Amino acid sequence: MKDGESKYAYKKRTAWELFSKQQLTTAFSFAEGYKKFLDAAKTEREAVEVIADIAKKQKKKVIINQGKSAAIIIKGKKPLRDGLRIVISHIDSPRLDLKQVPLYQDSESHLALFETHYYGGIKKFQWVVIPLALHGVIVKKDGKKITFTLGEDDLDPVFSVPDLLPHLSHEIQDNKKIDEAIKGESLDIVIGSVPARGDFKEKIKVAILEKLHEEYDITEADFISAELEAVPAFKARDLGFDRSLIGAYGQDDRICAYAALEAILDVKNPEHTVLALFVDKEEIGSEGNASAQATSFLRSLIRDQDANVDIDGVLLTSKVISADVSSAVTPNYTDAFELKNASSLGNGVVMSKYTGHGGKYSANDASAEYIAEIRSLLDKAKVPWQTGELGKVDKGGGGTVAKYFSRLGMDVIDLGAPVLSMHSPYEVTSKVDLYASYLAYLGFFKS
Repeated sequence: MKDGESKYAYKKRTAWELFSKQQLTTAFSFAEGYKKFLDAAKTEREAVEVIADIAKKQKKKVIINQGKSAAIIIKGKKPLRDGLRIVISHIDSPRLDLKQVPLYQDSESHLALFETHYYGGIKKFQWVVIPLALHGVIVKKDGKKITFTLGEDDLDPVFSVPDLLPHLSHEIQDNKKIDEAIKGESLDIVIGSVPARGDFKEKIKVAILEKLHEEYDITEADFISAELEAVPAFKARDLGFDRSLIGAYGQDDRICAYAALEAILDVKNPEHTVLALFVDKEEIGSEGNASAQATSFLRSLIRDQDANVDIDGVLLTSKVISADVSSAVTPNYTDAFELKNASSLGNGVVMSKYTGHGGKYSANDASAEYIAEIRSLLDKAKVPWQTGELGKVDKGGGGTVAKYFSRLGMDVIDLGAPVLSMHSPYEVTSKVDLYASYLAYLGFFKS
């Protein structure tokens, strides 16, 4: 004990202190699989496919909903009426979605572009002049589905949103508020410039349409029934001289999704029935039939285990971890955080009693009893953990899927890894926090 420090005081210790040398080696190794997951699963559909593929290799069944959410459930020793242990994460991330009629030619710049509508909370200026890849599906009128991925291979072309040069931006951008300098309607993606030969009014647009039809069997009308997403064309990389961090797109919330996936695949003969849920649409309020609010999917999973069980009774006795990320203290902007109650990289998995904003509005607020239970579980499993909240009171806020599950009567708490530069095209996490999250979910499944 240090001089002047009470043995009864709460002391945050980093994961670097708490993990053994062997655990640190394991954490770094664990991150290699995670980086591959990030590169292969940049959209919710791709994440479901990768999750199913990884689970299949370990002979685990995956239940898929709408192609955009998934579940893995393992029957426990105790009867279903004693409740489930559920870890729920989301697999969607902020991005640029193509509009239904996206293609146009700008005659003044002599370029063809796609119009977009941004998805989720972004800083719009972060999405200009970076390389973008296009991912998604096009479904034709006859039901034929075309899977589309372009911009990830080193030999692929990439796409980009142009920006105004600094020599001309003073009146148009520089004197405006940062959230007004780039308009949502200006996040259009450059896709080509070569004109078609012939007597056409919009020769570049015609040339693009001809190329799309020739190479992908796509017509302009097919975009109406498509889901195409523009995402950063970056690969997941080690960050820092010591390679302790990971830089990549989409780590909110795929860091928790990957940790939960690996945890449930490592569970053997659990006491309670365990369930890992991977859901869509969290970034836009969990609306839709593949989201956390689509509780019919959850109910069907329980019914499949026992057709005669009282589902509401099972829900009331179940316990849940909302596996979602927390904001890490950001260098140069520490005044946005109340540092005693803020999380930071390298300090382990983050326990958030509440999220929400403006007086805990629209938040789950976990009970003291459940927090004590989770504290005990983490300490027993020797998992590095910390507390966290989303910035100072009245500074902002945000939410997770926790509130939707608490409405069903279950104990719920947010528990996930801290993320630096959250919602940007290039988020940063710590390898030890990833591994601590995995250990936390594994311990919870075993409880």
